[in-house]
Amino acid sequence: MMQRVNLTRNLFGRLRSPPAGNVPRLLPALQAYGGIQTLAARAPQASQTLGRIGSLEVRLARNAAEVRQAQKLRYRVFYEEGSAVPNPARLLARRDVDSYDAICDHLLVVDHTSRERGPLNRPAVVGTYRLLRQPLAEEYGGFYTAGEFDIGGLVGRHCQLQFLELGRSCVLPEYRNKRTVELLWHGIHAYVLQNRCGVMIGCASIEGTDPSRLALPLSFLHHYSRAPEQWRAQALPERYVEMNRLSKEAIDPKAALRALPPLLKGYLRLGAYIGDGAVIDHEFGTTDVLIVLPMSVIQKRYIEHFDLSRRAA
Repeated sequence: MMQRVNLTRNLFGRLRSPPAGNVPRLLPALQAYGGIQTLAARAPQASQTLGRIGSLEVRLARNAAEVRQAQKLRYRVFYEEGSAVPNPARLLARRDVDSYDAICDHLLVVDHTSRERGPLNRPAVVGTYRLLRQPLAEEYGGFYTAGEFDIGGLVGRHCQLQFLELGRSCVLPEYRNKRTVELLWHGIHAYVLQNRCGVMIGCASIEGTDPSRLALPLSFLHHYSRAPEQWRAQALPERYVEMNRLSKEAIDPKAALRALPPLLKGYLRLGAYIGDGAVIDHEFGTTDVLIVLPMSVIQKRYIEHFDLSRRAA
């Protein structure tokens, strides 16, 4: 069982190459299944509303029950709707749970006109993102992304910036519209400002585990969005899948964009870079690419769009 990370250890050693699922300690695992966050992970802004459009509100989960609601939503989208294969514990709980849930903040979109079944009559959670701040990642053994990509050098080259990991994004089918997505990004933008984050990273997924069938989107990302050297990180050697499968001349950019999932296209619109190499995630039935999104590259018009103080709710 992994010992608690010594905070005096070199940052690169913590973030370079932890194995997949690299926070397997017993206490975070038990906390995660209860929806309980570690004390250090409880953001002081959790009680604040980050934004609202009509009946939809974006904010952080305020208690264990709301974290469990987010886990139920993730299970419904990833396992029941999608092609992910649950392990016995997740199948029994009917929730998507891992140890990272105990050290992350959980961004929620709740619909106040829709209620979850149960005696407490809570507003329904219809969208979620999982957010992991760098100080928590350092303390508890590394980012989730480090189980797929060697990000130690990337973090080290930009040690003056705070990294924020985005993950486990999902929205109920009936809420997959511009309003919900914009509200999630309003929340992320507010969270980034509150925590003074300079770079967002994470794994973005493309449905399917056969790279030959994904040659068009993977090659498009390689030729058109590959990170410049200073922002580049590579898939771990043992998991590396070549993305350069078609020549640039053979790519129809419009067709390639149509083959990308909406979330990934959204990252590209903001100016995100793509890492070197993809990774097959057999549990979730996806092929993952690394997203690197420095705040400095996001166009001003998007920053203004995410700022709720400039818009009427």
